[in-house]
Amino acid sequence: MEELNNIKRPSKEEQSTAFESYNALEAVLKNIKDKSPEIEIEETREKIRIPLKALKLLAKILKAMGDGKPISIVPIAAEMTTQAAAEFLGCSRPHFVKLLEEGKIPFTKIGKHRRVKFEDVSDYKDQMKKEQEDLIIQMMKSDEESGLYDS
Repeated sequence: MEELNNIKRPSKEEQSTAFESYNALEAVLKNIKDKSPEIEIEETREKIRIPLKALKLLAKILKAMGDGKPISIVPIAAEMTTQAAAEFLGCSRPHFVKLLEEGKIPFTKIGKHRRVKFEDVSDYKDQMKKEQEDLIIQMMKSDEESGLYDS
């Protein structure tokens, strides 16, 4: 598994190739019905069966790369260090440890080291995003009721 701190933005050439590949793959995916389609590597003429879910994931990767976003693949059940998890959430390690100690994210302790599952950290991030969206909607409704949008 690639370390989170080794992730780099794709080059302009990689972005261009990814963008073209994404468009082609997305068009083809709409017509695939088989759960394990066979693809051919043009350079070697080798044919490979790939799960459809993997091809759909590849399309998402290509889309993100085409948009110039850095990519990292993390198995869902993977355990993370507190530092890696804090980087994933975009917060400091001490703040992340505080979240763990408050019981907001489950963790296991191995000796004096805490480990968290990527899935739990990702779920927490999704939950926080949802709460932020709900608060923004509440603020907008409150502003509308107060007449702040009236001209």
